[in-house]
Amino acid sequence: RTTVGTLYVQTSPLEARKLGAALVSRRIADLLDTQVRDKPREWRPLVYCWRGGQRSGSLALVLSQIGFRTGQLQGGYKAFRARVRDDLASRPAQFSYRVLCGRTGSGKTRLLQALRDSGAQVLDLEGLAHHRGSILGGLPERPQPTQKRFDTRVWQALAGFSTAQPVFVESESARIGSLRVPEALLQTMHAQGHCIRIHSSDTARIDMLLEDYHSSMLDAEPLCRLLDHLVELQGRERVKHWQALARGGRWPELIGDLMVQHYDPLYERSMRRSYPTLDQAPRVELRSGSDTDLADAAAQVLGLTWPVPAT
Repeated sequence: RTTVGTLYVQTSPLEARKLGAALVSRRIADLLDTQVRDKPREWRPLVYCWRGGQRSGSLALVLSQIGFRTGQLQGGYKAFRARVRDDLASRPAQFSYRVLCGRTGSGKTRLLQALRDSGAQVLDLEGLAHHRGSILGGLPERPQPTQKRFDTRVWQALAGFSTAQPVFVESESARIGSLRVPEALLQTMHAQGHCIRIHSSDTARIDMLLEDYHSSMLDAEPLCRLLDHLVELQGRERVKHWQALARGGRWPELIGDLMVQHYDPLYERSMRRSYPTLDQAPRVELRSGSDTDLADAAAQVLGLTWPVPAT
């Protein structure tokens, strides 16, 4: 694109198009050999380039001539990104949100899945971000997507929802790992979301966190390196104590300490800033992470009602 564009400006459009045609033709041949050869008749490709112009049009033409039902993204990826940005700035305000609020380990993500299984509309931001939402919440086996990919996933999820039904979502900070939650979505959740306080006993929370972070416990050293990031907030001595617990395999004690001394105070401060009416929110008890208890809690959540706002 750069080479042809420079030739277009400095020499002539004709010379630029001749070079571009040669480059595109060789690339199309390569794609036919490596990506298209094994595709069945029913394959329906969508072709796009940066601005939806001649490159994608050339490939779309060849694929159509072969016999594939081929689409071309009008305006290219640049127009698609503009559409995603515009929709993420306006569409979140069209929905009514039910925000699951609860301390770390209280089973909010599991409850979202139970609500989805019950037929509710669920926006699982942590699932879309491949991250559990805390400094220790990365999923080594599933790297986080790019910010643009995350935005597209959120946009795609919202596009599939009905405005006639509420959307259930977990309370989140402005960032999930390295990714930013779309600002309009976060603002709408804070301003208009109906909070539901999810409560689990400390024992149940430890049990669920032990299950969630089981893979992290197979090797303590990566976790210890992540704990180093908490030195500024918690001090070197406390972090060293937590690292010793991890290296000694004393996981329940470590998780209990992290909950009480780090995550719970942090979460409470954040929630009270974002949701001033949190104390008035209905409370749902999640006794454990079992399927039965999750189904019971989901039924309680779905049974809650809120007054219809005056028009």
